[in-house]
Amino acid sequence: MATYTVPTLPLHPSSPLKTNFISFNFSRYNSLVSKTSIPITKWRNSRRKTTVSAQQQQRQSSSSNKKTSSEKGFDPTGFLTRHDITDKGFAQFLRERYKSLKDLKEQFFPRFANVMELSSGYELMGLHRNIQHRLDYMEWAPGARYCAVVGDFNGWSNTEHSAGKGHFGHDDFGYWFVILQDKVKEGQEPDELYFQQYNYADDFDKGDSGVTIEELFKKMNEEYWEPGEDRFLDNKRFEVPAKLYEQMFGPNGPQTEEELGEIPDAETRYREWKEKHKDDPPSNLPPCDVIDDGKEYDVFNIIDDPAWLEKFRAKQPPMDYWLELRKGRKAWSQKYNPCIPHGSRYRVYFNTPSGPVERVPAWATYVLPEVEGKQSVAVHWEPPPEDAYRWKKERPKVPKSLRIYECHVGISGSEPKVSSFSEFTEKVLPHVKESGYNAIQLIGVIEHKDYFTVGYRVTNLFAVSSRFGTPDDFKRLVDEAHGLGMLVFLDIVHSYSAADEMVGLSLFDGSNDCYFHTGKRGHHKYWGTRMFKYGDLDVLHYLLSNLKWWVEEYQIDGFHFHSLSSMIYTHNGFAVFTGDMEEYYNQYVDKDALIYLILANEMLHELNPNIITIAEDATHYPGLCEQTSEGGLGFDFYANVSVSEMWLSLLESVPDHEWNMNKVVKTLLGNGKNTNKMLTYAENHNQSISGGRSFGEILFGEIKEPFAGSENMLLRGSSLYKMIKLITFTISGRAYLNFMGNEFGHPMRVEFPMPGNDFSFSLANRQWDLVEDKGVHQDIFSFDKDMMKLDERIFSKSLPKIHHVNDTTMVISYIRGPFLFVFNFHPENSYERYSVGADEAGEYQLILDTDAVKYGGQGHLKDDVYLQRTMSNRIDGLRNCLEIMLPRRTAQVYKLTRILRI
Repeated sequence: MATYTVPTLPLHPSSPLKTNFISFNFSRYNSLVSKTSIPITKWRNSRRKTTVSAQQQQRQSSSSNKKTSSEKGFDPTGFLTRHDITDKGFAQFLRERYKSLKDLKEQFFPRFANVMELSSGYELMGLHRNIQHRLDYMEWAPGARYCAVVGDFNGWSNTEHSAGKGHFGHDDFGYWFVILQDKVKEGQEPDELYFQQYNYADDFDKGDSGVTIEELFKKMNEEYWEPGEDRFLDNKRFEVPAKLYEQMFGPNGPQTEEELGEIPDAETRYREWKEKHKDDPPSNLPPCDVIDDGKEYDVFNIIDDPAWLEKFRAKQPPMDYWLELRKGRKAWSQKYNPCIPHGSRYRVYFNTPSGPVERVPAWATYVLPEVEGKQSVAVHWEPPPEDAYRWKKERPKVPKSLRIYECHVGISGSEPKVSSFSEFTEKVLPHVKESGYNAIQLIGVIEHKDYFTVGYRVTNLFAVSSRFGTPDDFKRLVDEAHGLGMLVFLDIVHSYSAADEMVGLSLFDGSNDCYFHTGKRGHHKYWGTRMFKYGDLDVLHYLLSNLKWWVEEYQIDGFHFHSLSSMIYTHNGFAVFTGDMEEYYNQYVDKDALIYLILANEMLHELNPNIITIAEDATHYPGLCEQTSEGGLGFDFYANVSVSEMWLSLLESVPDHEWNMNKVVKTLLGNGKNTNKMLTYAENHNQSISGGRSFGEILFGEIKEPFAGSENMLLRGSSLYKMIKLITFTISGRAYLNFMGNEFGHPMRVEFPMPGNDFSFSLANRQWDLVEDKGVHQDIFSFDKDMMKLDERIFSKSLPKIHHVNDTTMVISYIRGPFLFVFNFHPENSYERYSVGADEAGEYQLILDTDAVKYGGQGHLKDDVYLQRTMSNRIDGLRNCLEIMLPRRTAQVYKLTRILRI
């Protein structure tokens, strides 16, 4: 290895050494030129690519060593044994998937050091302010021949800010780079010093004191530098390296390898220099020795004089001077106008084999979708630092269990219109807090072109929907939710994308469909959406960066991954599942999609160990919530969609007396599949948005005016609604979800404005006034709030112990922690003295009764039965029992308050 060292001006005055070294690496020299005479100009042209290659190889070697040590104990089939899964074919599939994951990570290293770096695309892509008074724009469009940034800031010119293929701005990976310089104001002169930078965003007033560069250098010379140390700070500071460069690469320099000669290592060159200058007069510079230490890139400078070393350590870097050198935004605004002002509208222009196209940039962070016939545009969101939103609240701690309030901002108001982030923050968040929930889950927040799609046909993954407000409005919403102690989750749609070509990603760079599969594979069979090709490195770069963006930019606490069955099967989940394990690893399973989910969970949990990820998968894919080190996908919870489907089917299609209690319990427990990791809900947005009816509408929504029998119908509906909520909330895992408004039994479905309803907003809102009026909705809301209070005391304990399920009496009873739950679903039979087993002998107090008058019930239980004492009688396999009164269609919750020792 040979390293050529040249003393030069420190790049940063806070550096602890007053004299730095620029190192030119020639370790790969012999691989660049042959043994015969080759012009040095040819070597110079090839040097950049080869040097990058050398760095990539070193990084790959380093990463491989780390990977090897971190994978000790990694078992790609580890969770199978724990769950008694003996299918050899599935085990082999997991091994092959793990090998594919390793191969994919090997592909990272030429471009990315690790998965976290692969997830940082948003830090470079799109528009970013550079400290050297400019904006840098980068976009990925491998099929384009020409790229330009066009907008109202340049009269929509496709030539003013552009880059052509074969010129500066396009690389081998299909990334385009365009520089947009800020404009010098009339009467001002541009900065002459290269290192004159502008601290535009952070501490924007630093450096605006008006001190000149000459004054700063004078201060440094007098207060910080030792005599002689500043010899490279004058006008001749680049003289030495310039002469050396001229000697090596100039027109009079060596033209062949032989002429260049052998370059000795750094230590040899230093000793030769020291011998040559041994008779020089004393210097004020610190005495240093240079040690190569045999490393490819590291050159160490050692001060061997104890007195100098002590003096050196006592010095403080001139940070104050450096901050003055970095002018603040005030100084910048006096001299420059921004190349793209805040709020400017812009698009990206491509010249493609199919002709010129204009598109909304893939990495745009604020987008105005097509409105009133106007084309969609991106909006440059760069408010002045003094106006930009600043976070005020800390993220709350992750609770032991989740009570998630699912909501859609647009329909969160009472009025027939699209509600805003600000209205949601002011009106809905306090209600969620009062209701007892500890997390909100937002659907439809990410930009989508058509409002009626509810936000599931996403067009711009990095942008909050402009129809609800600005990025800063959304930050305030998240911040206020955190201040109220609530986590904020996003419903993220990475399973498919909108097919729009102007504002979405479909055919983004013309004829080259870079983000999606081509042909039938690239289209969802039934939904008209596009399917990502998860095996492409740049697609992974985009999707993983998107997750990281929401966590870092908007402080999001977790993600609900929507419709995994659409992405992990090439049939998009539209197939009959018989339970055969082969269905999870046959030719219809997309291995690349599974690998993406593994990478997403690994990255998110490394980024923030408290991040919550939830999988929505109707097929119960094995290993959803198992650790990735044991062959799982790494999710924290999975949504059991079968529960809501079961309740809807029972309410709409099965007479009350034919409900099967064993089927109810089995479904609620997820058929025994990792129950503790299960998220359950009686109903989420699907029933009220996807063309169905809400439970409130089914049970009592049509009871407008009193009529014969209406009171009994209302009582039936209210009783079943409370029982369904209670058993769903308490029998399953550590996470429960409720859709906005269903905590008080919202009586109407949701219907977004669309051509079929003449774009009516009459059903695209929530009737919050029902909570204020006395009646069934206020009663259900009171019950829901009290039910939420059971949470921590239930879910901090173990899973429920089901000890009584009787299809004849339609009674279910189970124990969870200190609580005993008893349900009587029978529509006709009440029981005066019904015996149910109890774990502990003692006194049990009734703490929640769905039949209580305050919840709209009939109040059959009297005060004298609120406290029950066990009897020594073996029931349901337990040594003790309670005899309790069970009115029809009611449920009771008892708490063990006193243990009796026998």
